[in-house]
Amino acid sequence: MAGFVINVIMWELATWSADKVMAVLTANIQLLVPFSHSVLVKCSRCRMKTLWLSFLMLPFLPGLGAEDGIGPKETKPKKARLPKIKEENNILVLKKSNFDRALKETKYLLVEFYISLSGPSQTLAEEFEKAARQLKKEAPGIRFGKVDVTDQKDLKKEFNIQEFPTVKFFVDGDRKNPIDCKGVREASAFITWVRRRIGPSTVVINSTDQAEAIINSEDLAVIGFFKELHGGAVEVFYETARDVPELPFGVTASEEVFVSYGIRENTIAVFKKGKPVHDEVSEDGKQNKVDLTRLIKTFTMDLVTEYNLETSVKIFDVPVENHILLFTPKNSETFNKTYEDYESAAVEFRGKIMFILVDTNETRNGRVFEYFRITEVDVPAVRILNLTSDAKYKMPADEVTMENLRRFCHSYLGGKAKPHVSSEEIPEDWDKNPVKVLVGKNFNRVTFNKTKNVFVMFYAPWSHDCRKLLPIWDELGKKYENHENIVIAKIDFTANDIQLVMLDRYPFFRFFPVGSNNQVVVYDGEYTLEAFSEFLEKQSRPKAEPTEKTPSGESKEDLTEEGTVIKPKEEL
Repeated sequence: MAGFVINVIMWELATWSADKVMAVLTANIQLLVPFSHSVLVKCSRCRMKTLWLSFLMLPFLPGLGAEDGIGPKETKPKKARLPKIKEENNILVLKKSNFDRALKETKYLLVEFYISLSGPSQTLAEEFEKAARQLKKEAPGIRFGKVDVTDQKDLKKEFNIQEFPTVKFFVDGDRKNPIDCKGVREASAFITWVRRRIGPSTVVINSTDQAEAIINSEDLAVIGFFKELHGGAVEVFYETARDVPELPFGVTASEEVFVSYGIRENTIAVFKKGKPVHDEVSEDGKQNKVDLTRLIKTFTMDLVTEYNLETSVKIFDVPVENHILLFTPKNSETFNKTYEDYESAAVEFRGKIMFILVDTNETRNGRVFEYFRITEVDVPAVRILNLTSDAKYKMPADEVTMENLRRFCHSYLGGKAKPHVSSEEIPEDWDKNPVKVLVGKNFNRVTFNKTKNVFVMFYAPWSHDCRKLLPIWDELGKKYENHENIVIAKIDFTANDIQLVMLDRYPFFRFFPVGSNNQVVVYDGEYTLEAFSEFLEKQSRPKAEPTEKTPSGESKEDLTEEGTVIKPKEEL
């Protein structure tokens, strides 16, 4: 019987390749030999047979690939090695095809979404490369990647990329919840931002000497004095430090340090050039990260910041949504007195309103004058801009004094100030030509009517692209001149404030469907007569007329065309 079993085993082994037998024997010989010697046998030949009998155990030994599903006369296929993801200047070049793989292979991945021909994207790219190069040497587990959204539209849509460049941080391959890296522009800040995200966000201070070292390390420094370094208000402080990488942050519970700086309770202090410029008591539940970040970041700017090419980006990086702008020539005789009053008023509203100076003698500020409809006869002029609503407010008093400025700011913050809306006068012949002329005063009446679909071109008279396109727009107007429910119109957006339509790159186009009181379709097709016409034929609705009555007597109507994406006007 034993001979039969051994013969069966030998037959089974015969079906294996020589390489496979040798590989398994080599891997498991130390396990098999002791087993064979533990069996009582009478001769060396039988002992050899017992050794072969030990192969009955092989399916349970680690050297055999049975668990991988490899059967007789089969060899385990070699897994193809994927090529490395392409790199440029130490940055992974990411696409839809390799993005998921990059997330799986990298624990910490900082990704820049950019447009290749964008000026801001090119500027950021240089700093991004410097940071990537340094961190690759110091912390190989942290990698940088980039996505050109010009080509990778699917990734742009997936991550809802609206501004360029946009930077997001992915941790542990989590594709659903990336962390936004906002307001970071320099290589050193990128490095600090990442390190604070994966490690401590602040330096723990244990002595006065250590506190002095941090305070004097940069022009601006933030120190948190907390009696407990865990829980409550100090956690808000830690979170804020992660979002303000351009500044050194320290935290202390040392009694010695408290006494040295005259601190008695939980306090956050801001130091500028070694001297305290602001401190406030930090109470549990009464402070949030957004407010604290806003306050601290305002100290990265002067009380009054002059608008120019260098400061324009920094101005919008500070999370203060209210901007007040003083338009005045810096060489005027009254400038010094006006500036003094303006700066004095700024102290009271730090963290609530950002004070900005615009020199009207600087020709490069022309677009700013245009945006606020400021002309030479208006200066000096003061305006407040709300970045969220794009609403503009005009200071009612002509004289720029500290008292008038304070009164204007309090009125605005208290919700009493009314938005200032600019509009040209309605031309007498505004509706005589195929293309109707709109201004601020007749815009709502024409576009929000109940009988016409209105297609509007928003243009700037100085724009070469607009001037080149106006003849095509005139042709479109002639084509639909006699159409029963389509109106072709245009508006000079540089001279008329339309609060419901946000500024886009000139020219831009919006379609207002008939009978839709607060909806608009964004046109993003080609700028040709054929493309405009095709869009109109697809989007146009019939006149809004009462339809089938419901039992309650209300009109039942659904004119939304299937497949059409319509956005609320307020979101544009």
